[in-house]
Amino acid sequence: MKNIITKIGVLIAVATAVIVSSCKKLLYEEPKDAPYEQTFWQSSRDVRSAVAGNYAMMRSAITSKNNRYFMYGDAIAKNYFTIQYSGDGLEGIQGGDFTFQYNLNTLANYNLYYKSIAMSNLILKKVNAMSDAQLSAEDDPAQFRNSANGQAYFLRALSYFMMVRVWGDVPLVTEAYEDPINAPQLPRSPKSEVMKLIESDCHKAINLLSWNYANTGDAKITANKGSVYALLAHLYLWRATMSDVSVDAPNLTDVNNADTTINTLISKGGYALTDTANYKNTFIGRSSEGIFEINISENTLEGSNSSIGSYFLNENYIKGYGNNPRFYTTPSYLNNHFETTTDIRYKKGFDLANPDKPMSVKYSNVTYRNPGQKLDPYLSNNIIIFRLGDMKLLQAEIALYKKDAATAIGIINDFRKRNDPNPVLIPAGSSVDQVMDEYAYERGKEMYLEGHLFYDLLRTRRFGLIVDWLTESRFRREGFYWPVDPALFRNNPLLKQTPYWLGKV
Repeated sequence: MKNIITKIGVLIAVATAVIVSSCKKLLYEEPKDAPYEQTFWQSSRDVRSAVAGNYAMMRSAITSKNNRYFMYGDAIAKNYFTIQYSGDGLEGIQGGDFTFQYNLNTLANYNLYYKSIAMSNLILKKVNAMSDAQLSAEDDPAQFRNSANGQAYFLRALSYFMMVRVWGDVPLVTEAYEDPINAPQLPRSPKSEVMKLIESDCHKAINLLSWNYANTGDAKITANKGSVYALLAHLYLWRATMSDVSVDAPNLTDVNNADTTINTLISKGGYALTDTANYKNTFIGRSSEGIFEINISENTLEGSNSSIGSYFLNENYIKGYGNNPRFYTTPSYLNNHFETTTDIRYKKGFDLANPDKPMSVKYSNVTYRNPGQKLDPYLSNNIIIFRLGDMKLLQAEIALYKKDAATAIGIINDFRKRNDPNPVLIPAGSSVDQVMDEYAYERGKEMYLEGHLFYDLLRTRRFGLIVDWLTESRFRREGFYWPVDPALFRNNPLLKQTPYWLGKV
């Protein structure tokens, strides 16, 4: 753990270099001495810089290492899309083997999440110590302080939530260590404690944030109450179903908490589903449906030339990309999920010019920084972490955990009617098990390539429909969690390997 904590000193002065699109400066700025630190944290401008830096760190954690957010949440489910061989071994994760050296050193390493956590801890410590006089440039210093702290709690909770779904037990760091030499080495904490902290941080953030944004430029891409409620709902459902995988029955207390949380979010958040005529606008970003997104927009020159969408696109979409993208949608996915070809998610989400290797075009908003010659292409598609469609479908999952098949059928059929003029509906009277299968397929259509699908299959115990490498035995042994990069053990003897991977790494 010390190799994580020794980087915390970097974050003391991070805001001096903040331009959100310039993540590398934020992440690798050299530590400054104590006198320099005393000149920072003196104004609301410093706080804004630190908060912006924290969002940049979260973006870096999510998009690094082959867009790890999508590798963990979608790619390892295998039968949603195929990663073609290119020599790095990345395709190995789709067979359930997470031990290739490249993958161990990248996807099995959680350091980047701890950079955001460290910044959150630092903001919480420093901002609370600042006086109203230091924040006097703001109309309401107390509200400004609450917003900065609320966003710090949210980003810390989001980082831990992303990690607890990937590794289970992870070290808990909740203090800002300004003396990294003497910072403690920490073992992995039980996932129950990690989830308890996430829940606590979410409740603190909810009490500090508002539903609205003081600056419309911050909407959707920074946290408000809705962002936190969405995270909390996902936490409750994960904890309800994944705390003890030796049993299948969910914890109904957490299920009910998720239900209440989503109802509050929908009733108070002011979100609205995107009109299907504008289907792709949802994935450009900042639509009426968006709840929380990572900014990948060329409107602010923060597009990406290596985002998940670019791995699927060919020369017809991006000049110079050739005709054999590394990723392609698995044809069996389309055949198994879409009963008709009139579903808008099928029509607008995929390019079947090559039926053997269909392209996902969900993220295909290409902008050339040299438009005259079509050079320097960037995708301008935000990463949608939480949106209203996700929340509404989760209500069907909640109903099924409560054995209310009729309510779940109604929700799923509403999605099918909304997206398809010729929908194939679930018949009334279908059993809970039958509807749960249909729910898994509906999530696969609605949430394709949004970083959720593998976790959906784990929660609902429907991984057998899609993930052929995850046997019942491996699931019960928690073999869906990732190993920890052995490099992290070198400076921290308190760390232990993920149990399933002992003797395999």
